[in-house]
Amino acid sequence: MALTILGLSGALSHDPSAALYIDGKLIAAVEEERLVRDKHAKNRMPYESAKFCLEQAGITPADVDVVAIPFAPISILEKARWHYAKRYWYAPERALDALLAGNRRFYRYYKKIQWCLVQLGFDLKKVKIEPVEHHLAHAASAYLCSGFTEKTAIMGIDGKGEYATTFFGYGENGKIHKIKEFYDPDSLGGLYGAMTEFLGFEMLDGEFKVMGMAPYGDPDLYDLSRLAKFENGELVINTEYANVVGLRRYKEKGKGFYFSPKLIEWLGPKREGDIADDPYIHYAASVQALFEKLSLEMMDYYLGDIIKETGRIAFAGGSALNVKLNQKIIARDEVKELFVQPAAGDAGTAVGAAAYISQRKGVPVEKMEHVYLGPEYTNEEVIAACAKHPGQPQWQKIDNVPEHIAKIMVEGNPVAWFQGRMEFGPRALGGRSIIGCPSIPNVADRINAQIKFRERWRPFCPSMLDTVAAQMLKIDHPSPFMTFTFEVSDEWKERVPEVVHEDGTSRAQVLERQYNPRWYDLMVELEKLTGNGVSLNTSLNRRGEAMVCSPKDALDMFYGSDLQYLIMEDILVVKPQG
Repeated sequence: MALTILGLSGALSHDPSAALYIDGKLIAAVEEERLVRDKHAKNRMPYESAKFCLEQAGITPADVDVVAIPFAPISILEKARWHYAKRYWYAPERALDALLAGNRRFYRYYKKIQWCLVQLGFDLKKVKIEPVEHHLAHAASAYLCSGFTEKTAIMGIDGKGEYATTFFGYGENGKIHKIKEFYDPDSLGGLYGAMTEFLGFEMLDGEFKVMGMAPYGDPDLYDLSRLAKFENGELVINTEYANVVGLRRYKEKGKGFYFSPKLIEWLGPKREGDIADDPYIHYAASVQALFEKLSLEMMDYYLGDIIKETGRIAFAGGSALNVKLNQKIIARDEVKELFVQPAAGDAGTAVGAAAYISQRKGVPVEKMEHVYLGPEYTNEEVIAACAKHPGQPQWQKIDNVPEHIAKIMVEGNPVAWFQGRMEFGPRALGGRSIIGCPSIPNVADRINAQIKFRERWRPFCPSMLDTVAAQMLKIDHPSPFMTFTFEVSDEWKERVPEVVHEDGTSRAQVLERQYNPRWYDLMVELEKLTGNGVSLNTSLNRRGEAMVCSPKDALDMFYGSDLQYLIMEDILVVKPQG
């Protein structure tokens, strides 16, 4: 009998997703936002994503043994709810609620999941719903998918789950052991999110922008250390300034923020607009430096001995997408390998919860080698989408796609690249990408101005052949998922300047041919033409939109931008000039 487990996330009213394991093999995983075309799909349930997973596997709801959810009730006998109540003393209704009705959010979510399952055709009497603690789901998504067989240090840093915000533990023989958790409001991810809001971006979305802004500033100009400290094994966030609720919140135009008016008194007004200027670039640099310092101190304190023993670390939670922190971790002598779950944010907890239950039922899950786990489309489906589209696309079927597209790129054109199954997680990894030739001057500016309409200081990333990585990047470490930045060697800074950030680093995807042969072969063709087996790679979407999923989405985006070339499988769409 096959063991079939459906993981459903969305407990925290954003980033719902679904993932399906059958006998330890990850068959499908997709974020709801991609299917419903609503970024982060706030306050939705993972209905379309669950439906896709079942269809991809060719099974019905009756075939599912367990539905795993990454949110669980937290006992009043544990420290979490008491800690929350004590730290939020200034908002007594919140504090009392944590003590008297501390699992209300869980029960509300559980009911919504039940409702969603009924809509999908599940019989609630027959299917078992298994709650997994949120941070345990993050931990499982990192450790159980890492493929590490030795004892592994596990870190989870995010905003918050039920009450926990930070997890330190280790994995051994497939079992996860908890060493320490911190609880809301003592959240480093939450502090970074609050500062993201102060710097004028949306929480959950703008953290990457803060990280991209940081290299332009000087972290020593402003000392932000009063915001948080780690002493005697405890993390304490200063809730005079950040991670605040209720009356302590700074409010503007009816919206409340996670920082206080006191922060504004100290640092000046909240940033507005798209310009990265003084003093905000320095604040970004300083908050990034504080985040790195405290993360590394906590890691050393709780996991130092384990890391010295085997050199293996698994990392998840939204903050695991902080590639600058990851660069510092892998630079350490004692670290042999760091596995960062590619969908480290809450979407990845669908994978984690399902993997955790699979392991508990005696079926270990496979190493996560790639993230091409979403929908794919045939040439016929692409042509049908073209026929229906109001843009009246002129299309042609081409042979030898990599060779053809490489020539277009070398002529200086960005291309929308739509191939195979869609990626799971926030990074475009050659399934749904906008690509360009990184040795051509200003191709990044062109993509920014014509297509992405995004802040000019945000970096563009390279995807490269595994044979190139050894020469271009100053460290040898697997990087299939763009979860690390690396120093770029001086020669390559000049060869591919369009994908090197202000601080001389690149957030690289290093390819192995077996997982996406066509994407790899495109780099081979680029190497023949330019000497560099590297492509600029950014996600196929416009600013503020979810990444493209279907041919219709790609065509909508294509006709809503100044892109001229779109390749979907073997079908090339070219806009007429002029």
